[in-house]
Amino acid sequence: MDQTQIAAAGAGFALGLSLIVAIGAQNAFVLRQGLRREHVGAVVAVCAVSDALLISAGVLGFGRLAEVAPWFAPAMRWFGAAFLLVYGAMALRSAWRGGATLEAGPGAGHSLGRALAVCLTLTWANPHVYLDTVVLMGAVSAEWQARGAFALGGMTASLCFFVALGYGARLLAPLFRRPGAWRGLDLGVGIVMWTIALRLILAG
Repeated sequence: MDQTQIAAAGAGFALGLSLIVAIGAQNAFVLRQGLRREHVGAVVAVCAVSDALLISAGVLGFGRLAEVAPWFAPAMRWFGAAFLLVYGAMALRSAWRGGATLEAGPGAGHSLGRALAVCLTLTWANPHVYLDTVVLMGAVSAEWQARGAFALGGMTASLCFFVALGYGARLLAPLFRRPGAWRGLDLGVGIVMWTIALRLILAG
């Protein structure tokens, strides 16, 4: 990898990680499976492969569409910047207010088929996942010549996060029951998003 590809991969990793760490139903489900040690590998694989497919669709599809409609890339760049500013502000507000926690919750175990069905539903039926991976990752990738490296960085962030969440659940759960841990996480997410938004604005 040359310096351009390394920078693109780093940007894709940072954006992908900042988008995926937000508290949500999918992450809560992966954490629950990890705590129960039920079908962790299969659930992690479904989440990581799904994100890889969506990120690929966003980066490749966005690039081709931008070639056909030259106005599309600048429009989506400004949309992406606005979205990141709002999303970052929400994360910073959460950091300021505090009080967020992520509980695993009790409940009966799932069979492998049921666990995969729930995981697929939480991933593909969530409209935010398309905004995050297809639209936003695609828009930001347009700023990089090495789009493949950018996509690879985003996929790596997704894989690392889900592996850590699923297999490190018993270590992570006590930490993230503490509101202070989520405040620090939200603060980091907000800073990363605002930094990327500034870069998009300056590129315009």
